[in-house]
Amino acid sequence: MSSYPEIGLFIGGKWVSPLGAARFTTRNPASGEVVGSFVAGTAKDVEAAVSAAAAAFPRWKATPPPMRGEILRRVAQVLKERKEPIARTVTQEMGKVIAEARGDVQEAIDFVEYMAGEGRRLFGETVPSELRSKFCLTVRQPKGVVACITPWNFPTAIPNWKIAAALICGNTVVFKPASNTAMCATEVVKAYDSAGLPAGVLNLVTGAGSAVGNALIDDPRVRAVSFTGGVETGRTVNVRGAQDLKAVHLELGGKNPMIVMDDANLPLALEGLLFGAFGTAGQRCTATSRLILHEKVYDEFLGMLDERLGRLKIGDPLDPSTDVGPVASADQEKKILEYIAIGRREATLRTGGHKLTGGNFDKGFFIAPTVFETAHGTRISKEEIFGPVLSVIKVPSYEEAVRVANDVEYGLSSAIYTRDVNRAFRAVDDLECGITYVNAPTIGAEVQLPFGGTKHTGTGGREAGSVAIEEFTEIKTVFVDFSDRLQKAQIDTAE
Repeated sequence: MSSYPEIGLFIGGKWVSPLGAARFTTRNPASGEVVGSFVAGTAKDVEAAVSAAAAAFPRWKATPPPMRGEILRRVAQVLKERKEPIARTVTQEMGKVIAEARGDVQEAIDFVEYMAGEGRRLFGETVPSELRSKFCLTVRQPKGVVACITPWNFPTAIPNWKIAAALICGNTVVFKPASNTAMCATEVVKAYDSAGLPAGVLNLVTGAGSAVGNALIDDPRVRAVSFTGGVETGRTVNVRGAQDLKAVHLELGGKNPMIVMDDANLPLALEGLLFGAFGTAGQRCTATSRLILHEKVYDEFLGMLDERLGRLKIGDPLDPSTDVGPVASADQEKKILEYIAIGRREATLRTGGHKLTGGNFDKGFFIAPTVFETAHGTRISKEEIFGPVLSVIKVPSYEEAVRVANDVEYGLSSAIYTRDVNRAFRAVDDLECGITYVNAPTIGAEVQLPFGGTKHTGTGGREAGSVAIEEFTEIKTVFVDFSDRLQKAQIDTAE
């Protein structure tokens, strides 16, 4: 008998473990301890989950949106009641420090509550007709069965961004989480089940993307795919979905700049940088990965940064006094260390640049917060690393800062620190990205506003905010003619 839980798939409202199914485990990235065992789903499991979702769709679609909203309110309440144990699961399985894990769960709560209110909106529009005795309007209708494929770095927030938005619109869902945060996904699904979500409306299939993800995308009954992850995988998802003309929404990478001008509040900018660059060990799509410093404050600011980095506490993410925990996995550690090796060859290492060893560090995947001084155009200054690695670039002017900020393939988040209101508003207009912060770091999105980016960051849509429903609805245009005679638009318009 194992000392850790063995979890099945959630299909048609029941937890099932197919006979003879292969399994995989997740591990605590700080200690190496096994968190849980999960079914390695197959195409057959996906077929069963999609069938359950398809069977549940007509009844769920017919459920009045305010009633769907009431269920989401109960989901939010369940998450509130379970916030602390779920947060500990996030820390133990993904590695972010406990305060950030609580924030991850709180973001899920906030968004589910926000989407619950959408059940009394789901706005269409009415417009005047060019003809007499005719009414014109639009209504929103669900797409059908949708696939939600999520990453490991926000293992409760991002799944709920997708699931809650899809459900309030009347869709049914098959949920495929990142394999290394499968326990967090289980906790998300349990909350919906505890809240009374009808059987088949939400289904969970764990396993590899090559098996589960591809089978989901290829199933003709799946009418929309919502994916958050890396650019290369996103391209594959987009191409596969296009074969069947599916709606595919992609949230991908970032190489987010923080510009610090010569008139900035430097202590404030420093606090923002530390949280933006090294919070979640740099494993956020919105992480501050480039610091673009005006030459007049370059040396002073880096001196301040050196002093603060020396005081950061790295270690057990469950310890409330820890500032930076481990990276999420051996694969993550390997990738980050490879980029650090590239940085050593093409830039100047200022601090960090190594795996931490000795004592409890040997049990996990800990990398020292790393700062490189580099010219714009190096690989580390343009490619997404997704770890605690910061590239610092010196610039002589605002114009050069913006040029450097924009000269990457991504366009997710950005920040500028300045006391000049005119310059701040210029930056809002000039920075090519989906999100801009003024005198705040590149992280800190709020659920009532759209989230997403431009260029290779995604396919142009947005999650969160009131626009979240656009990803999961079709617009139907309705004409009601009560003239009791044939009227011809564009023809019978002059009298």
